[in-house]
Amino acid sequence: MKKYLLFLIPFFSLAQEKVSLQSCYDEVEKNYPVASQYSLLAEKGELETVSINKAKLPKLDVNAQATYQSDVTKMPISLPGISVDPLNKDQYKATLDAYQLLYNGGFVKASADLKQAQTKTEQQQVAVTLYQLKAKVNQLYFTVLLLQERVLLLQSKKDWLQKRIEEVKVGVKHGALLPSSEQVLQAEVLKINQQIIELNADKEKNIENLSLFTGTIISDNSQFEIPFEYTATDETVRPEITLFNLQAEQLDFNKKVIAKSRFPKISAFAQLGYGNPGLNMLKNSFETFYMTGVKLNWNVFDWNKTKTDKKVLDIAKNIVSSEKETFELNQKSQLQENEKEIRKVEQLLQKDDEIINLRAEIAQASEAQMKHGVITTADYLVEVTNLFDAQNAKKVHEVQLALTKANYNVIKGN
Repeated sequence: MKKYLLFLIPFFSLAQEKVSLQSCYDEVEKNYPVASQYSLLAEKGELETVSINKAKLPKLDVNAQATYQSDVTKMPISLPGISVDPLNKDQYKATLDAYQLLYNGGFVKASADLKQAQTKTEQQQVAVTLYQLKAKVNQLYFTVLLLQERVLLLQSKKDWLQKRIEEVKVGVKHGALLPSSEQVLQAEVLKINQQIIELNADKEKNIENLSLFTGTIISDNSQFEIPFEYTATDETVRPEITLFNLQAEQLDFNKKVIAKSRFPKISAFAQLGYGNPGLNMLKNSFETFYMTGVKLNWNVFDWNKTKTDKKVLDIAKNIVSSEKETFELNQKSQLQENEKEIRKVEQLLQKDDEIINLRAEIAQASEAQMKHGVITTADYLVEVTNLFDAQNAKKVHEVQLALTKANYNVIKGN
């Protein structure tokens, strides 16, 4: 019976390139187009923060104007012996104005903190997008793995049948078996060749899709490994949960910015100018002048706009909280479903071993009966096919179990 259990066990060439599920995950995170947004968002956020902080720096403005007006300031009285030339109706002024923010209640810092929070949120959204690709990678990887194992099983069955054909030829030569016995086995080998062609075509198609996702070239002859079993720990966190937390933090930073916008703003200013007239409106000539001082700006009453904006943010935060709770509920449900599926497949695998043992014994007895002419080669081939189907069912369940565990880890957060 032992030889029947071994003849369908697949073997691998040491020269084959090995592909692991984890390596596919790693390549997707590096090569998938959206991954480049990590650095781009970081650079964008840094530049925007620098731009916001420039509000603390002095500002210089150059202004110039030329006007013509219908009337000018005149002395309401005339004094004996004093002659005052009337002002020109065309007037000119050029100034250099400097402003320096002294105090704004921390509005600039709050705005910079908000921008950094936005950048983290956007980067985490990229992380979520990349993480969600793991489910697609799982599907492609384990589809290829199953096709690979089925091809190897068929190849092993084919090799084993080739040996039986040689034995049957000897029996036909000595008249112990009919010539049709060899033909039945030859037809089965041809059928296996067809099946291998179909499976290899499907395998190549899925490998091409996996190559596109990972951004790497995966050979059609690569050996796909069954992942080592591991289970996510309780400390693992899905990137979606982190995203929800960052979104809530961003809304808190938004509220701080709104609160800071209500603080008074104090700034120093200086003006250097040249014009006609200058500061002395009664002097009709081009003069230089300057002015310096401190300015206060405070919007004391805003019709409760700030209060309304904060309420809007509170509602938005409650929405984020409900989305987080919904996600966690769905995650819990999916984990429970996967746990049940794992237990089911493990039980099926236990039965697979029992079925294979029985099928192997039947196939061994059928071989002896065929050699003695008790049954036909076709009858014997039926039992060999049953043994192969049992081996194939076990392999399907093994890959199914590995896929379910991989999906469990993805759902959990590993």
